[in-house]
Amino acid sequence: MCGIVGLHLRSPKLVPHLGRLLTGMLCEMADRGADSAGVAIYGDPTWSPVGYGCISLLATAMSKDQVASKVSSRLGSAVTVTQIGETYQLCAPVASHILLAGVREACPDALVAGFGADLTVLKGVGHPRQLTEAWGLSGVTGWQGVGHTRMATESAVSPAGAHPYAVGPAQCMVHNGSFANHATIRRELIAHGVRFDSDNDTEVGARFVAQQLAQGHGVETALKELCARFDGFYTLLVSDHDSFAVVRDAIACKPAVLAETPKWVAIASEYRALTGLPGVERAEIWEPEPEVVYAWTR
Repeated sequence: MCGIVGLHLRSPKLVPHLGRLLTGMLCEMADRGADSAGVAIYGDPTWSPVGYGCISLLATAMSKDQVASKVSSRLGSAVTVTQIGETYQLCAPVASHILLAGVREACPDALVAGFGADLTVLKGVGHPRQLTEAWGLSGVTGWQGVGHTRMATESAVSPAGAHPYAVGPAQCMVHNGSFANHATIRRELIAHGVRFDSDNDTEVGARFVAQQLAQGHGVETALKELCARFDGFYTLLVSDHDSFAVVRDAIACKPAVLAETPKWVAIASEYRALTGLPGVERAEIWEPEPEVVYAWTR
C-alpha cells in the first residue's frame, strides 16, 4: 500500500501556493506508507531557474562544493549546487542533457534522481512530514507537482527505491501497486541498453514509458502500451514538463480519485488528500475507469 498525489495548476494565481498545497496532500497520505517519500516540482524559479538545465543528485559522498567544482570543470561552465535535504540540486546555463553528461562523468557513482528544465526531484527515507519540513516544501512555487508515500514491498527502503522515478527528460512516474512481470521486461530493456538504478518494479515501468516517449509516442500511447505489456495491479501518475496523466490497471483495485476545476486538476489515492484544495467543494470528482488514460496538458 502506497499513497500517490498530484496537482496540475491551471490558474497562475495558485502558482505561489503549489508547495503548501502539495505538502498538505502528501502528508495526508502518510499512513498509506511512511517508509520513504518523494516529490517532483515543476517550475520553482529558485530550485530550477528559467533557462537553466537542472539535475537532482543523490547518494554521493562528495560535498556540494566538490560536486560543483568537478562538474564545472567538465562543462567549462559555472554550475550552482543547492543542498535540499539529502539532494543536491545542480543548475547550469546549458541544456539538461549536456549537464547530465557532465554529471555522469564527474560523479559516476551518484544517483541521478531527476533531470530536465524546470524540474526538481527530492527523495528520502522517513516520514513524509519530517521530509517535507526538511525540504521546505511548503514554501516552493510552480505549476505542477507530484508526490508519493511508500510502503516498501518490492525493494529496499532507500532513496534509490523511493518514488518518483524520474528517468527521462523532465519525466516522472509515481505508482501504487505492483508489476508481476517486471523482471521479464527489465531483461528486455537491459538488452536494449537501458540502465537501471534500483531493483524497484516501478523503475521498470518508468523506463518503459521513457523509452516509448523517446521513440516519439505520446504519453497516452505510452501508457496504453504499458497496460498491454505489464501484468499486475497499479494506479500510475506520469508527468512531464507540460503534461499530467493517470491510468489504472484492468481490474482497478488500487484506489484513486480525480478532481477537476477550472483552476486545477488533482489526483490522490484517497479523497481526504484533496480536501485542502481551494474550491474542492465545487470540483468534478470521479474515480478513474480501468485502463482509461486521463491526460491534461499545460
